[in-house]
Amino acid sequence: MGYYDEGRTGRNKRGSKSGYFLSGLAGVVVGAGIAVTALPAIVDYQNDQRGASVAERSSGENFQQEQVSVDITTDVTKAVEKAQEAVVGITNIQETMSFFGTESTRQEAGTGSGVIYKKDGDTAFIVTNFHVIEGAEQLEVTLANGTKEPAELIGGDVWTDLAVLTVKSENIKKTAEFGDSTALKIGEPVIAIGNPLGLEFSGSVTQGVVSGLERVIPVDLNGDAINDWQAEVLQTDAAINPGNSGGALVNIAGQVVGINSMKIAQSAVEGIGLSIPIDAALPIIKDLEAYGEVKRPAMGVTLQNVSELPSYHQRQTLKLPENVKEGVIIEQVLTGSPASKADLREYDVITELDGKPIQDVIALRKYMYKNKKEGDTVKVTYYRDGKQLETNMRLVAESDL
Repeated sequence: MGYYDEGRTGRNKRGSKSGYFLSGLAGVVVGAGIAVTALPAIVDYQNDQRGASVAERSSGENFQQEQVSVDITTDVTKAVEKAQEAVVGITNIQETMSFFGTESTRQEAGTGSGVIYKKDGDTAFIVTNFHVIEGAEQLEVTLANGTKEPAELIGGDVWTDLAVLTVKSENIKKTAEFGDSTALKIGEPVIAIGNPLGLEFSGSVTQGVVSGLERVIPVDLNGDAINDWQAEVLQTDAAINPGNSGGALVNIAGQVVGINSMKIAQSAVEGIGLSIPIDAALPIIKDLEAYGEVKRPAMGVTLQNVSELPSYHQRQTLKLPENVKEGVIIEQVLTGSPASKADLREYDVITELDGKPIQDVIALRKYMYKNKKEGDTVKVTYYRDGKQLETNMRLVAESDL
């Protein structure tokens, strides 16, 4: 853990999990001009309580139309007006080598969205997805009015797919207001704001409803076909496309209740967008802003799922009892780590933490990250040579290993 499994924390940008679209894609729609011919609206208000018919005026054989401009203001338009200017475009710029490898140039590697959530003096803070900024040598933010600003990465977290950037606040007029994602109800209207397919469609707005709460989505962080984490997200049918990642999901009051992250993109699937609940994102944002990283506890081990081992080795190599079919195997213990000081060894099998069953590596990570912090003690129940044992371990920060 510290990290729990070294080598599974890096992420291959090109090798994202099949079945999901994550923004920051290298392929952006360019030059796709869309021409729309506007037709004058003919509006008949005869049934309106104001009683005036404005659709037509006729005199003999002469027919005249009167064009009417209607100011339509709804709760949705008010919500968009409140939040839209705080949503920005983010361009990930990376170095690429020429065909012959003789020189390198910096080019756009992908685009995404972000949300300006705070101004502090000369600095404005933006939250986005980690996968939007991953691998960037340079970051550029495009404001709602088209102004481009260089951005600085404060910190990112691969586990929650969140990152915090800063830009100069001189041209920032609005910041987003965070809402309460724990108060959301299934069927409640929500609006996604972002930059689908790149900056050409910046500030796009789609509307839908909250389709599901507390969804759990397996995530492969490094493209090795092994799930490393389970993202806890909101589900919405508001259209979320590549480029929307990092943008805002807002409620009808114009408050940000989620950070749009991904969509399920399969031929048989339509209308399943996923967003990180803002209440889950807030502590991550605070840590990234304060420390440049998320302060998480570490044991100082690398782990493997018992279920991945053939039953022969479960019984003969690990000497596990017949009734023990789940848990995590310690593959390596770092010297001087909390696990080493607690006398945990290679091939020990952890089955419980503080009396809570641990089925696999993901369950262990989730328990530690949600319930423990640096300096806490955790009671570890484990098997060694067929015997069940216990030990207490005092945790340290990942950065201290």
